Amino acid sequence: MEETIGLKELLQTLRKRLRIILSITFIAVLVSGIASYFIITPVYQASTQLLISQSKDGQASYQLNEVQANLQLINTYNVIIKSPAILELVIKDLKLDISVGELNEKITVQKEKDSQVVNLSVQDTDAATAAKIANKTAEIFKSEIVKIMSVDNVSVLAKADVSENPTPVNPKPLLNILVALFIGLVAGIGLAFILEYFDNTVKDEQEIEKLIGVPVLGVIATMDDAMVKDNKNRRTDRNTRLRGETIGS
Repeated sequence: MEETIGLKELLQTLRKRLRIILSITFIAVLVSGIASYFIITPVYQASTQLLISQSKDGQASYQLNEVQANLQLINTYNVIIKSPAILELVIKDLKLDISVGELNEKITVQKEKDSQVVNLSVQDTDAATAAKIANKTAEIFKSEIVKIMSVDNVSVLAKADVSENPTPVNPKPLLNILVALFIGLVAGIGLAFILEYFDNTVKDEQEIEKLIGVPVLGVIATMDDAMVKDNKNRRTDRNTRLRGETIGS
């Protein structure tokens, strides 16, 4: 019985505060949409793939025939790709007006699972610049790794290119709007229950019965402006008739 009453009160609260819930949700969706489409700068991504093959030099320091040695070598290469020794040359060749740290944040290096392929991805606000950075980083890494580790076992599988209509990876307007919709609903419902919790005013006779525990015997009806005006006109007409009768007598 208590669960039924609790559910009923829950639905009544949501219905009573429905305007607040919908307003907050609409504002959240509107702000998210405006920010996603007009404020947040689009970010594009370009990727290239590198193959870490077996060493051509049988006397190389790394025995790449062993799986564990391969994984350790690739992890080492992932660090070298984003090292200042490589990135400084990329900045110099492309004449980028950014620091090594800023360029490092743009680059992501990931190893394909159970393979010797490394994905090098670059994110930038300009799609063409992202592709240039990705290709130049792969090119310089391939040439410099020979000097750094005395091995020549890196090949470029696929170069980064730019499509005619590149799609940004961030922001994602539809996803942002859905998230804002969910957050707006949660915030609106939460605010509705907070307002209901702190609202100690009595709205009707049912609440009075619930508070004092006795039935309501009578209710004083409220009068709107039309009723007040009608009663005033009736009193005026009655007074006029009374004065006329008095004068006539």
